[in-house]
Amino acid sequence: MADLVVSSTQINRAALTPMMQHYIEMKEQYPHAVMLYRLGDFFEAFFEDAELIARELELVLTGRDGGKAIGRIAMAGIPHHALDRYANQLVEKGYAIAVCDQMESAAEAQGLVRREVTRVITPGTVIEEGMLAAKQNNFLAAIANSGDNWGLACTDISTGEFIVTQLTSAEHLIQELLRLQPAEILIPIDIPNPQMFRGSKAEKSSTLWEGIASQKKSSLPAPYDRLPDSFCYTPRSQSAFALAEAKQRIFDTFRVKSLEGFGCAALPLAIRAAGGILEYLESTQKSVKMPLQGISTYAIADYLILDSQTRRNLEITQTVRDGTFYSSLLWALDKTSTGMGSRALRRWLLQPLKDITAINERLDTISELAKKHSLRKELRRCLSQIYDIERLCSRIGAGTANGRDLIAVAMSLERMRDVSDVVVESRSSHLQALQSVPSELLQLGSQLQNTLIEEPPIYITEGNLIRNGVNAQLDQMRQQSRDDVEWLASFEKQEKERTGINTLKVGFNKAFGYYISISRGKSEQAPADYIRKQTLTNEERYITPELKERETRILNADQELKQLEYDLFVELRSLAAKQIEPMRILANALAAADVLCSLAEVAVTYNYSRPEIKGDRTLSITNGRHPVVEQSLPAGFFVPNSVHLGYEDDRQNPDLIVLTGPNMSGKSIYLRQVGLIQLMAQVGSFVPAEAATLGICDRIFTRVGAVDDLATGQSTFMVEMNETANILNHAKVNSLVLLDEIGRGTSTFDGMAIAWSVAEYLAQQIKARAIFATHYHELNELASLLPNVANFQVTVKEMEDEIIFLHQVQSGGADRSYGIEVGRLAGLPTTVINRAKQVLEHIARNSHIATGLRSGNDSTTKPKDQRSPDKSKPPKTQMNIFE
Repeated sequence: MADLVVSSTQINRAALTPMMQHYIEMKEQYPHAVMLYRLGDFFEAFFEDAELIARELELVLTGRDGGKAIGRIAMAGIPHHALDRYANQLVEKGYAIAVCDQMESAAEAQGLVRREVTRVITPGTVIEEGMLAAKQNNFLAAIANSGDNWGLACTDISTGEFIVTQLTSAEHLIQELLRLQPAEILIPIDIPNPQMFRGSKAEKSSTLWEGIASQKKSSLPAPYDRLPDSFCYTPRSQSAFALAEAKQRIFDTFRVKSLEGFGCAALPLAIRAAGGILEYLESTQKSVKMPLQGISTYAIADYLILDSQTRRNLEITQTVRDGTFYSSLLWALDKTSTGMGSRALRRWLLQPLKDITAINERLDTISELAKKHSLRKELRRCLSQIYDIERLCSRIGAGTANGRDLIAVAMSLERMRDVSDVVVESRSSHLQALQSVPSELLQLGSQLQNTLIEEPPIYITEGNLIRNGVNAQLDQMRQQSRDDVEWLASFEKQEKERTGINTLKVGFNKAFGYYISISRGKSEQAPADYIRKQTLTNEERYITPELKERETRILNADQELKQLEYDLFVELRSLAAKQIEPMRILANALAAADVLCSLAEVAVTYNYSRPEIKGDRTLSITNGRHPVVEQSLPAGFFVPNSVHLGYEDDRQNPDLIVLTGPNMSGKSIYLRQVGLIQLMAQVGSFVPAEAATLGICDRIFTRVGAVDDLATGQSTFMVEMNETANILNHAKVNSLVLLDEIGRGTSTFDGMAIAWSVAEYLAQQIKARAIFATHYHELNELASLLPNVANFQVTVKEMEDEIIFLHQVQSGGADRSYGIEVGRLAGLPTTVINRAKQVLEHIARNSHIATGLRSGNDSTTKPKDQRSPDKSKPPKTQMNIFE
């Protein structure tokens, strides 16, 4: 391997072979990408790219002659039919791939075979089925900035979705990126190599050319250096993001003369970001015009906002512990039948509604599906037979759909007849959308089924796609092909009789065409008119003038037959492409129905109830349950609990609950289930509760547990304080705040002081609906000082030598946490447990509450019983803390 040339930066290009000169010319146009260059049945890479794919794909690094003055150059390749599989591995590692394909056959070429880059595959521009996650969108994002304002555009070219928004802070932008999780983000930065990937996902990149080296995301200039490290960034020329150029590109792409219909005419940064995406698609997809849906403009204020910490703590799409789908809220609710429905459910959970009318429309549909068992069962059965129309539409529009894709469309459209029959009497709006299917779609489905065979091959250039009786010329050519096969059989029989060699056979291979095979032992019996073509170990191969003449006719006819089938297929695919827009409308309706069927199925299975949605601050849940934990336990094991917050002018339903109780008693589960029930209700789902009346939240905040952030040098307590500060700075009166163990990461006195102050600020200043779980029992005193605070505790049953966790929440505050008992359950040595009890008794004897402090008042008073504050008396004027 030492003699392989692996660097092209210092070689004499003129000394290379013509093909290798062309390779370098193509590579220069795409220095940021791995060049895969088609040679026969393989895609090959050379020089550094060969080393790269050999390393990343675990391929054998071999060599190829580069010319007498150069020697052997490094080469590694993959079979052309395995491109998707290997490209997927490279894209997952953050690489871009330039696919340079043959545009003509070697037989047709005059000199060097013509090759062109047909597309550039990047993490955000994947459309191949095998390279996409069926249940998750694959977004390509672009960002534009001006001062504190940001424009964000996102598209999933595999489904055609195209969304834009404009944001007023970097924080809002970051939260949207974390919600959308784009596979690739375009940023307008003029650098020498504007297409090179950066970011932690793509720290390595092709380094074929001198001066091009991979760079960390942290090297990005301001203001983009504030963006998260977890994404793959692609710098682009700023000219592509210019406002005038972006507008014109949008006009040309969507054939419109105004942006008013898209709702973004007054959002210049959103327009610039959208233009950046469209320019990138033009440069990477080459001649392929991706069929995007029209631009949809949204504002984050129109939806319930969930920051990344809340999404993490509530475990909406993945668990906190190991980041898996299993045991997340999405796992518990996803009983969808299609990929379209699963992706839609994920979007709904990450972007709950604030529009009461829209929420009730979803609830109405779930009510109907839950009540009508046969309707739900039959609709789910029909949906399970429908393919991913969203992504099929994109492949059809891009011209990459094969025969199996069109058959999938045909079968799906045919099933729509059954769907329409099932929902024909439905009253809810989401099901009424499926009661009628455009006749042109039903006609298209019938035409596809009547034209294509039931199980077409993967490759559309190999023939055997079109049914008999569709095209007269095709039928005639197929008959001629059958006649040729019969002639070959007759010819073999004739030659056996003429030569007297019973083992004589007529065969075929791509290199030599048709031949007559005779074993070496009987080769002397070959007639004089046999022309020797090839000698093998055990046989001799011959041709005759008659066989050669017939071969030319057969091969020409076969090529013409395949070409005709290909032309007929392309015509059929173009016909289907004209119906992409109505098919996408249908796909959206199917996805929504699929989600609502899933939610109805879960609601019936686990006895969920319909929440009442109000426009006030009410949060009333009767016997609520955690939707995930309940499914993880045997039936009937979960202990339900109620919560009542935020009623106007009702002191029995406070704004803030101070929740105390032992470790392991279920405080964190209680907090999470309240947040999840509120979220599910605003998604438009039934909720795991006996009854629920819920007002609209603008944001949900959670802080449950914390870990060190070693990458930024932040301790557990610093992370906790950062998260708490974020909540206090952004929560409003209509927010829901769920806090657990504030102040536990520092000393007892500091921590308790912070916890008291935070709880007091929430209740007095913000007045958000909040639950404050804590082991600082001193905070129970707040209920006697503030009228909108109440104490609740998670109860236990004390035995002589053990405690039983009842997991029941009731009014009143706990006065101990039973931490030593939990330590015993965890298996701490008996000596340690006994000593801990002695120390606890000593602390209890020598610590007392003596000093009063509230709002600058230094007077002292004997504290009220913390476990059951009497709200009928006037609030106290002091707070008691440890001396």
